Amino acid sequence: MMMDSIPTHIAIIMDGNGRWARERRLPKIVGHRKGAEAIREILKACAEFGVNYLTLYAFSTENWKRPKGEVGALMRLLEAQLNREIRNLMKNGVRFNVIGRIADLPERLQSKIKRSMELTRANTGVVLTLALSYGSRAEIIDGIKKILDDMEQGRLKKEDIDEESFGRYLYTNGMPDPDLLIRTSGEMRVSNFLLWQISYSEFYVTKKLWPDFRKKDLERAIEEYKKRRRRYGA
Repeated sequence: MMMDSIPTHIAIIMDGNGRWARERRLPKIVGHRKGAEAIREILKACAEFGVNYLTLYAFSTENWKRPKGEVGALMRLLEAQLNREIRNLMKNGVRFNVIGRIADLPERLQSKIKRSMELTRANTGVVLTLALSYGSRAEIIDGIKKILDDMEQGRLKKEDIDEESFGRYLYTNGMPDPDLLIRTSGEMRVSNFLLWQISYSEFYVTKKLWPDFRKKDLERAIEEYKKRRRRYGA
């Protein structure tokens, strides 16, 4: 792949794990495990293609409404994947990051997340961000609360608030906005994901279910992105 016009930041709504498993008459957790394998390949491909940031919608604030057994299995899978992948993250220079209401996650998983983030903090490769217990509306509300706290403490004035300063109160502070948003499984909605940050992102939707999404599919999405002309409203 030619390296011109490669998106700096790709965000992905990883949809279709459950459907993938259901079509094969397998437990849903098997679909989630296959989805984790797809993450490994896409992360490697991003490094190869020159993508600097990869943000994955892994577990939303709404997902807590799922059956307790499924949620518990997902949390255990996340913890196991962190244990399994930390060595590869270090080997490949990946910086690991998590956004969302992390305090809502099980304590053991919180500890693994914090440890993984600390271990990879100095890495200079792809920044892999998982959105866990994440909802964009919750993110914006949390940002507003931080602004109000700073105003009450005299650290911020009303006239200082603009789009740039507001962005610093979001979970994604320090990250560029996504250039390309990919959604798998063919659904045509953003599902409360990075609503502020994707204002000018290019969208790419594929009918591929996430466990089947591979390097060639990512390359196809990037090639489509490169054909588009980004006007930013001009």
